[in-house]
Amino acid sequence: MNVRSMYRACSPTASTRELARYKLDLVGVQQVRWYKGGTVRAGNYIFFMEKETNIITWEQGFFAHHRRASAVKRVEFVSDTESYIILRGCWCNIIVLNVHAPSEEESDDSKDSFMRNFEDFL
Repeated sequence: MNVRSMYRACSPTASTRELARYKLDLVGVQQVRWYKGGTVRAGNYIFFMEKETNIITWEQGFFAHHRRASAVKRVEFVSDTESYIILRGCWCNIIVLNVHAPSEEESDDSKDSFMRNFEDFL
């Protein structure tokens, strides 16, 4: 699914149709290119995003099916590449990480910096 195209009209709804087709209840997404922030309802899903801005940004977020939305305790956006969502479980909380790692084409310095930051994140 190409989530980067969410800037176009009706794209969040199109994205949620794909999520429903695969019966996914929680999905972390990267490089969203979406200008709204906070919590947005899209179809049967709630889209959690870091912040609201007036410009198009390449942010990250989470789609949670509405039947799971009541289990969401907290959504935390640590950096441009790291975020997590905490869900209330029966016996313990569930933490889902959303991490965007550098690709093989990136410089070694970029990868080393990512690893240092990720270790601090954990």
